[in-house]
Amino acid sequence: MDTVYVIYWSQTGNTQAMAEAVGKGITDAGKEAKVVSVSEVSAEELKEVKGFAMGCPAMGAENLEESEMEPFVCEVEAFVKGKTVALFGSYGWGNGEWMEDWTERMESAGATVMDGKGLICQELPEADTLAECEALGKQLAAL
Repeated sequence: MDTVYVIYWSQTGNTQAMAEAVGKGITDAGKEAKVVSVSEVSAEELKEVKGFAMGCPAMGAENLEESEMEPFVCEVEAFVKGKTVALFGSYGWGNGEWMEDWTERMESAGATVMDGKGLICQELPEADTLAECEALGKQLAAL
């Protein structure tokens, strides 16, 4: 069975809930989902896969979390060319600029960002957002 990685960083649990919903979509589509916190995975594990998901909330002035997620994303940029990446995360303020920046960053590194944009929600993901996350997981599993 193919394994599809869903890597996330979450402070309040909102982005983790989104990650778990993406994972549910992957398993519902018949693949194995490995839903893990960024601190529990090595970027090396992603080098041989076709696609994966990454989630991070907006931090500070709409940035990625700096101590764990940012260094991980920097590593991923070195080998993401030709891969498909699903991006997701929650935010509490602003307008989602961090996700636009992250999407552009992955595309500039040569990745295809699923749906051409990241999936975002403000604060706690509601049922409709979780359903979108599951659909994203199903799409990712179909690669």
